[in-house]
Amino acid sequence: RSCCVIIATMQIDQKWDHLRSLLSEMRTVLLAYSGGVDSSVLLRAAAETLGQNLIAVTAVSETYSAEELHLAKKFTASLGVRHRILQTEELTKEEFSRNAEDRCYHCKQELFGKLRQIAESEGITWILDGSNTDDQRDYRPGRRAAGEFSVRSPLAEADLSKQEIRDLARRLNLPMWDKPSLACLSSRIPYGTRITPALVKNIQAAEDVVRSLGIRQVRVRHHGDTARIEVDSEDLIRLLSEDAKRRIVDSFKALGYAYVCLDLEGYRTGSMNEVIGKEKQTANGGL
Repeated sequence: RSCCVIIATMQIDQKWDHLRSLLSEMRTVLLAYSGGVDSSVLLRAAAETLGQNLIAVTAVSETYSAEELHLAKKFTASLGVRHRILQTEELTKEEFSRNAEDRCYHCKQELFGKLRQIAESEGITWILDGSNTDDQRDYRPGRRAAGEFSVRSPLAEADLSKQEIRDLARRLNLPMWDKPSLACLSSRIPYGTRITPALVKNIQAAEDVVRSLGIRQVRVRHHGDTARIEVDSEDLIRLLSEDAKRRIVDSFKALGYAYVCLDLEGYRTGSMNEVIGKEKQTANGGL
């Protein structure tokens, strides 16, 4: 077992070196920085190799929490990285708000288009995102937009998986190494259900209720008058206590939900994509 650990550590070290080498070759980069673990590891590597030839840009909208923005500002400041805040307006665009299965494409098209404008005005060659090898196996129509704007994903190019990136974050003592996975709040809404600022705000409020019970990883999936709660498997039992149940049910009904359900399969990324057939996923650029 110890031998396997040593080999795995060596492989991660080699990938880390490869990542830094890739970044050095780029010379000037603009990094789409969300504040999550993936983009934070990429930012740390870019800060070490590129210094002032790097700009981190955090996009904010109704689908991005104020707390995440605060943490993103704090981390970029700790690295001495130039940091800009970009207001995106995907919720004003009909292609996004109508919430078809290619919603993510229109969101990323809005984001990358504005990042390209910043990059060109600053004389920056490359736009980067924090996608990794696991993301390439999920339904990600936003990757099509990345291709249209020549966005590079150095973590994926260095063959780094989500777990390897989290391991790196821990070894680098990054404050967010054990941070729960992030996702746009719109991902809680089934395809075909219109996305509105009020609905996004409601979902954020519902998730805050569950987090107030000490649950770190949570998704509240919106299904009309029903709220479906996803948490990590080990947290399922915690939500079944009488006190937790009453607080959640009362709060959710105050938010307008008639029914409150706990998903026994637990938290998993992209559960709203489970209704999409594999053939359609491939056709939309997800595999």
